[in-house]
Amino acid sequence: MTAIIFEALHPGVDAPQRATVASAGHDLAACLLGDAVPVFVHGARDARAVVVDASGRSVLLAPGEKALIPLGFRARLPAGYEAQVRPRSGTSLKTDLVIVNSPGTIDADFPDEWMVPVKNGGTTPLRIRHGERIAQMVLARFETLAFEPGAVSRTTDRAGGFGSTGR
Repeated sequence: MTAIIFEALHPGVDAPQRATVASAGHDLAACLLGDAVPVFVHGARDARAVVVDASGRSVLLAPGEKALIPLGFRARLPAGYEAQVRPRSGTSLKTDLVIVNSPGTIDADFPDEWMVPVKNGGTTPLRIRHGERIAQMVLARFETLAFEPGAVSRTTDRAGGFGSTGR
């Protein structure tokens, strides 16, 4: 059996789980155990302090702000697999949290902590809480092929680029 190697970076961080045996995606939860998260405002990277109060640990994003939300683990995928990071349907409907490069790809040889790039797509501040499920990961097999120089000839009557089949 092929497996994903999982390394928790903090005590209490569990491997992503599927909600049901038929679920394609593994839920990804925010891990806000550090002091700050990377935030991007107008393209400039900054650090946003994690707020600790009676309700727990969280980070607040202003409208339009982007952040890299840590997941608290590293993982090694088997060769020939990628992890596609996608929105969770419930989160997408109930909040203004947007996964900015959806679906994002985590390659099998990525060695660092997994993070989810998010954006507050709403008009009011958005709070992300420690342990909150913010995205899902779907595994996909892939193949790689070599590129060879050569002429590319037309094999169908399709031409004209985007929208060419909608005439």
